[in-house]
Amino acid sequence: MIIIGSYMPAAAVIAALSISLFAGYRIVGDTTKMIIAGVDEAGRGPLAGPVVAAAVVLDPAQPITGLADSKKLSAARREALSELIKAKAQSWALGRAETEEIDEINILQASLLAMRRAVTGLAVQPDHVQVDGNRCPRLECSVEAIVKGDTSVAAISAASILAKVARDREMQEMHFQYPQYEFDRHKGYPTARHRELLKQYGPCPLHRRSFAPVAELVRSPALQQ
Repeated sequence: MIIIGSYMPAAAVIAALSISLFAGYRIVGDTTKMIIAGVDEAGRGPLAGPVVAAAVVLDPAQPITGLADSKKLSAARREALSELIKAKAQSWALGRAETEEIDEINILQASLLAMRRAVTGLAVQPDHVQVDGNRCPRLECSVEAIVKGDTSVAAISAASILAKVARDREMQEMHFQYPQYEFDRHKGYPTARHRELLKQYGPCPLHRRSFAPVAELVRSPALQQ
C-alpha cells in the first residue's frame, strides 16, 4: 500500500505539479496495448476532513466481480471489494489533500492534487489514466476524463471504492478525537445533524473554513466571543 500526501503552500503546489483544469481528454497511442489506471476521489462534498483519491491498475488475468460506483454499494460490500481490489490489482495507491490545502487552493484543485499524488504513488506506472468526471490533473502520461466513469469503467469503479473506504475509515477514527461531531455517522458530509452539531460546538481543525456553512460560523460574533 502506498499513501501519498503532504502539505505544501498553494503557490508551491500549483507551480510544482502544474495542475490543470482542462476538460475532455488527450490520448496518445493504442490504449489496448497500454497499462491503464483508473482514478477517482472521495470527499469533495463534506464540510470536514481530507479529500482522498485512489489510483488502480487492474490485472486482466484476475477480474473482480461486482465493481460499481462506490456510492451505490453498501458499506459492507465496499469493504469486501476493497480487500479484493488490493489483493488482485496489479497496483494501487492512495493520495490525499488535507483540510489546509483544500482551504488554500479550493476543493477542485485539491481533488486534482490528490489524484496526482495517487497516480504518482503507483508501483506500476501507467501509460494512460482514466479519471472519473470532467476534469483531469496534469500527469506525465496521457489522461482522459470520463463522465460517470465510476459506473462504466472497472478500474475507475475500483478506485472509487478504495477512496471511499479509506476516507470513511479515517473519519470513523476522527470520531474518537472529536466525538462531539459524530463523524462516524456522517463522515463530515453536511447532514442536518452535522450542521446542528457544528453550530453547537463551532468548527474543529478538520472543518473546511472555505466552505460556506463553516465560514459563516467562523465569522459569527457569537463564535468570536
